[in-house]
Amino acid sequence: MLSGEISLRVRYAETDRMGLLHHANYLVYFEQGRVELLRAQGRSYKDLEDQGFLLVLTKIEVRYRRPVYYDDVLTLRTIVERTTAVRIDHCYEVLRDGVLVAEGSSTLACVDREGNPQALPAFLRERP
Repeated sequence: MLSGEISLRVRYAETDRMGLLHHANYLVYFEQGRVELLRAQGRSYKDLEDQGFLLVLTKIEVRYRRPVYYDDVLTLRTIVERTTAVRIDHCYEVLRDGVLVAEGSSTLACVDREGNPQALPAFLRERP
């Protein structure tokens, strides 16, 4: 199963008035995880888009387990759970000091520039 980890530090601008990581930022973190996972394969979203492959988010889910605060250092684990001809399912684990603080999942679909479904590039369908 393809997976990767990145480290993130919660910035002040990402918190709410209570000093907690705002819930919407988890979605941004998940995107960072996907971008870095693709980069680890020697590719980028720009490469895909230049070739006419657009990956659009069709579903996303977050489950919050513990509060996260300004300046916390987090580990984000991104895992490719499943691929089909046109879809990629990821799951995510957000940890602080090895403790699960949030988890989530997302589905990306591959479309062309007109928004029509199209097959994923072969390298995204292949399992390492």
